This record gives sequence, C-alpha cells and structure tokens, in this order.
Amino acid sequence: MTETPPAHLFDEATRVTAGDSRWQGRTSPDYWAFVGPFGGVTAATVLRALIQHPQIAGDPLAVTVNYCAPIAEGPFDLDVRLVKANRSSQHWCVELSQGDANAATLATAVFAERRPSWSHQPAVKPDAPPFDQVKRHPDAGMSWTKQYDFRFVEGRPEFGSRSDAPRSAYSRLWISDSKPRKLDCLSVLSMSDAFFGRAFHVRGELIPFGTVSLTTYFHVSREELAAEDITHVLATADAKVFNRSYQDQHGELWSPSGQLLATTTQIAYFKA
Repeated sequence: MTETPPAHLFDEATRVTAGDSRWQGRTSPDYWAFVGPFGGVTAATVLRALIQHPQIAGDPLAVTVNYCAPIAEGPFDLDVRLVKANRSSQHWCVELSQGDANAATLATAVFAERRPSWSHQPAVKPDAPPFDQVKRHPDAGMSWTKQYDFRFVEGRPEFGSRSDAPRSAYSRLWISDSKPRKLDCLSVLSMSDAFFGRAFHVRGELIPFGTVSLTTYFHVSREELAAEDITHVLATADAKVFNRSYQDQHGELWSPSGQLLATTTQIAYFKA
C-alpha cells in the first residue's frame, strides 16, 4: 500500500475548515514573524477560504488585506461574506477574528470571469540569470524566512552594516518555497508579501517593521498559472518614500517564461 506523502508546510499553514457560519484556521509556528504570523500566509489563508467557498465564481483579480492587530498564536475564525455579484465579477469581504476580539485582519477580494480577449503586455521581464545559477541567500533567522528560498540578483540585504547614506531600496531576486511546490494563486499571494522590508535594505539594519495594508493584483487566471507549471518566480521590489514612520513598497512577480503574474503594493510601519 502506497503511503500518502505529507502535506506541504504551506498547505498545512493555510488550511481552513468550514463551520456553520464561519470558517476556521490556525496559525503555524513554521510561518511566524516578529510578533505574529507572516502576513503573506495570513493573506493566502483568507484567499483559500474564498476559493473553497461554494458560491465562488471566477478567478482572483485583486486581494486587499488590512492588518488591524497582531494575530495571537492559535485558532481563528474567518467570517466570509459575498458583498456584491454580477455576471462577470464578485466582491467579497473577509473578517479574521479570535474569540470575542475585534477583527485582527480585514480583507476584501474581487473575483472575475477571465474571458478570451485582446492581450498586450508592454512590461518586459527583468534580466536575470536562471534560478539554478544564482546563489541562495543565507537564512534571515525567522521561522517564515526558513520556508522560502531567496536568490538575489541585485539588492541583497546587508544587515548589520548601517551607513549614514541611505542605500537603494530596489531588489531583483528569485523566490521559491524552500521545499519546491507548484505555484498557484495562494503561493503567489503569499510571495507578494515575502520581500524584506525596504527600510531594512535602505538602512542596512533590522528595525521594527510591519505591513499595515497589502494589495495584490493577479494578471493571469488559475488555469494559465497552472499551465506555467513552475515552482519559482522572478520578483522585483522597490519603494518611493519613507516618511514619519511609514513607507510604501511595490513589487512584481514574473514567471521564468516572461509572463507578469502579479503586481503588488503595500504601506508598512517602521520604527527608526
């Protein structure tokens, strides 16, 4: 009798179960960050609840996650609500809470039917050596970073080497799960938050940091992403401003073949 292989840690961390009126999930020690779970895996858990919902139709088009408060270790509830639907799109709201506390995370998502149409991609995939030819970046020391394979082509973080002159906020790198996993929209969403804080790069040191709001736009359908049959993406990340404790951050995620899979932007808090 053939044994069923164990589930990937990412699938375990984003697992949800349906309840009478709410969905349930649980934090994972494998994806822990500074004061709570890694924001990318929280976003992916929200998206998994939506994808598994019996009323869902279409593919994820946009997901916005507002991190209202730290999520404590343990179980949490997901209140999933369809706000509006028409023939081509659905608008959803998801509230993550624990016990009787107010929402720790509030998310909105748009799903849409991606019908055949005229297509044009003026954006060009950044140059980079193949994934296998780029050296893996040493682990950054947090649980969640151990779950990813970061291979920097440009803009490698230099922690512990602070200088008076701010450095570039730009990075270009390959990202993969440490244990390779075929990419789907869940892992793309999680990887869209996997960039190290741009403030770390600019200052050359680790400082208190946390995402406040993240929005990711998907540019391919689930069917198109499955056809790519890939386990890693080429990503770019940059920032435009750091001011009064907050910074922006934006990025792109590309397939090795040159397909722009997703773009992302966020606002984050830092203390420096």
